[in-house]
Formats: sequence, C-alpha cells, structure tokens
Amino acid sequence: MTEVTDLPDSSELENLIGATALAGVDSVREAIQIIEGGLQGVLDRELVSTSEVADLLLDLRSILARAESQLVAG
Repeated sequence: MTEVTDLPDSSELENLIGATALAGVDSVREAIQIIEGGLQGVLDRELVSTSEVADLLLDLRSILARAESQLVAG
C-alpha cells in the first residue's frame, strides 16, 4: 500500500479554507457595492440605456470571475 505524506495537517487546511472563504466574501461584498451603486443611479429614471446595464454586468462578471479563479487556485 502506498503512503501519502504530502497532505497538509488540519490546521493548515483550516487556514487555507479560511483564506479562500474570506476571498469569496470580499468579492461578494464588492459585487454588492457595485450593484447598489448602479441601482442608485437608475432608481429615479424610467429608461436605462443598454450600455449602462451592460457595463454593470461586465463589472460584476469580472469580480466574480476573479473570485472563482482565486478559489480554484486556492
């Protein structure tokens, strides 16, 4: 039977999971701030241009993609 010796101990795993979770939380907070800022600008208007909506969605996508890559890279 092959013995695996490269596994991190439990405290190392807790630190890794904690750092990954914090990166995800920060990204979600940043996305929420962008959403709130975007909504503030359009609440009193009846029409919103498609380019404004597209810009907001692109900003959110870039934040979430960055968070995903950080989680995958771990």
